[in-house]
Formats: sequence, structure tokens, C-alpha cells
Amino acid sequence: MTSPLTGGAPRPTAGALRLVEGRSENPTSVDVSAYVTAMSEHCPFLAPSVDRRLTRWTVYEIASADRSAVEAELFHSGVQAAERIRLMKGRRHGVLTCENLVILGSLPDTDHHELMRRPYWALRNLYAPVGVLLGKFSAGRSETDSFGRAIPPAPFSFLPVRAAVKSRDPRFLASTPDMARALAGADDDGRDVFEHIPCDWKAVRAWASSLPALTKQ
Repeated sequence: MTSPLTGGAPRPTAGALRLVEGRSENPTSVDVSAYVTAMSEHCPFLAPSVDRRLTRWTVYEIASADRSAVEAELFHSGVQAAERIRLMKGRRHGVLTCENLVILGSLPDTDHHELMRRPYWALRNLYAPVGVLLGKFSAGRSETDSFGRAIPPAPFSFLPVRAAVKSRDPRFLASTPDMARALAGADDDGRDVFEHIPCDWKAVRAWASSLPALTKQ
């Protein structure tokens, strides 16, 4: 893999996001224990991932009023998490690896759900063809699982990044059929996902805006 952002440590920010806590199994800056226990009833892979110490939480705090700068930092942090998943998923139990990017703080006139929308959509489309899937959970927002059951509202906003399960995940992406097809045929051959697009947020944002609209956000 030749992504320009592959690496072990959290990517240094440009000031728009402040790293609060890096890749912790049990972060102290946010309480994940009760939420993880409740969510394990809806995600069959979460408890095995936690038991094998393969679920990590990186916590960031918004440190700028510039939405584009915050989006850019969130996107690049997502790239690094996705590339780490690519490195791990071929190893023993590596498909259970989950990297979670937590966002704290606030941005004027933009809630977390809206703030995460564009980086999430770009990352989802970039990494689906190589078998990496992203989610998006906003603090306090009501959500349902793949079977339509209500799930516990997240106590904080975060983007989970994990290996896709090709036999399962495409079935639950009816609102994004192109992505479902990409996941079903995913093949991680080590390609650089930025081979045909600059690794620059403005360029990526323009590319993602040209894709079919996400019907469920």
C-alpha cells in the first residue's frame, strides 16, 4: 500500500483538530464501556473485537471555527485509520480490527452530524473497493441497525472504521447500491486509493460531491 498517509502514529494535525487521546482500548477522555456493551447486542463482531483488544479509540477535539479545515483534518485522520485497517485485516483475527475516531467540541452553526457527512462519504467511497467500511454516529442521535431495530444513542460523535464483511455488509446498503456492489467485489490488491485523485481535501471533496447522493444520512 502506498498511501501518502500510511503510518502508525496519529497524523499530526494542522491545528483544526487537537489530539486528546491516541488509539486507546479504554480511553479516559470519553466513557465507552456502557455503550460498547449495549452495542454488542447489535453488532456480532464488536465483543470478539474488544475481547481480542482490536478495538481502539482516538479522541479529537475541534480547535478551529473553520469548517473546511476541520473536515480536512477529519478526512486525513480517517485515511490513516483506513490504511491501518488494510494493514491489519490480512492477519490472524485482523478482520475484527476497528478504529474509532471520536470528535469532541463544537463548531459554529454546524452540528457533528453535518460536520462528519462529507469526510465520511468521501472515505466510504474511496475505501469500499478495497474492503474497508466506515460508519457515522452522532451524539444523542436516534439510529437503527441493519434490521431496523433501535440502537442506543451514541454518547459522543464518532466514525468507526473497520474491515468490510463481504458476505454480510452489501446486503444492508440498499440506499447506496453502487457502494454495495463495490463492497461485494472488493479486492485489496495493495493499490493506492489516491492513484487517480490528489490526496488533498479540496480535490477529494469536489470528487465526492460528483458521486450519487447519499439517500440516508
